[in-house]
Amino acid sequence: MIIDVHGHYTTSPPQLNAFRGQQISGMGRPGRRNPVISDDQIRESLENGQLKLQREWGIDAALFSPTAGAMGHHFGDARISQHWTQVCNDLIHRVAELYPGDFIPVAQLPQSPGVGFENCIAELDRVVNELGFVACNVNPDPTGGAGMTPSLGDRYWYPLYEKLVELDLPAMVHVSASVNPAWHSAGVYYLVGDTAAVFQLLESTVLQDFPTLRLIIPHGGGALPAQVARWRAMQINEGREPFEELIKRLYFDTTLYNQQGIEMLIKAVGVDNTLFSTEMIGAAHVIDPETGDWVDNTRPYVEAIPWLTAEDRHKIFESNALRVYPRLAERLRKAGKQVSGG
Repeated sequence: MIIDVHGHYTTSPPQLNAFRGQQISGMGRPGRRNPVISDDQIRESLENGQLKLQREWGIDAALFSPTAGAMGHHFGDARISQHWTQVCNDLIHRVAELYPGDFIPVAQLPQSPGVGFENCIAELDRVVNELGFVACNVNPDPTGGAGMTPSLGDRYWYPLYEKLVELDLPAMVHVSASVNPAWHSAGVYYLVGDTAAVFQLLESTVLQDFPTLRLIIPHGGGALPAQVARWRAMQINEGREPFEELIKRLYFDTTLYNQQGIEMLIKAVGVDNTLFSTEMIGAAHVIDPETGDWVDNTRPYVEAIPWLTAEDRHKIFESNALRVYPRLAERLRKAGKQVSGG
């Protein structure tokens, strides 16, 4: 089985964006009206989009969340974020109900700059216990690059980590859009967020304080594959736990979009900590003129790495995801999918 751990609903029906535009323009007097989207409109958006590509690329299931760049936690206040998040998560739930074996629901959180995690904890209880979500996305900088968000190692984040541990719920650490015009959202800010997340966690005690916490760093960990020696040296110089041990407590996906980058990632973090992903119809969705294939079709890159064994590929494509996402196997089996176990 091929499991893609990083998918977003980037092809959602236009009513969702129209609703968001109205919500932002009316932030001074927020309402509670939700967008009206039919099941047929959801089907059309996916069968001409992500589902079509999953079938063409041989991907059996994708962990699917609201569009990361549209989380927009810097817009409005906690009420705006909560309403927007619930609308987005409810739409993802409908997707998963319509296509239970193809799309596995992952939640957005109602974060807001400078606000605690009460709303996030309540939303996690709702989506996990009532809707069966298997994971969530955590924005490490809800200001969009405009403010002074505490490091992921700061105790500000501990109530959220405690809830994730209580629920045994994995979280992907994923920023949203940038408000800084000098930092392109997908080309710069995403990678800055990934890189900062890894370093902040390595230099903190989070991974020791929460030994069962499961955090996934997307886009191959940002600068991680190229900066292993730098970070390893800093760990040694500052007398902290060895890099080789700490890095095994984090997980990374393969949205690096070339074979060389994915090879560097696997060598840096190991096969057991690498999860297959495409983030299809995202930042890298373009035909490569050299290959004639989509750049974000990452499966051929993994399959072409000559030193990976069949067991290694099985871990990257399937069993690592089943191990890191403990609710995933049950959802797949209920949908009639054959899984080998985590």
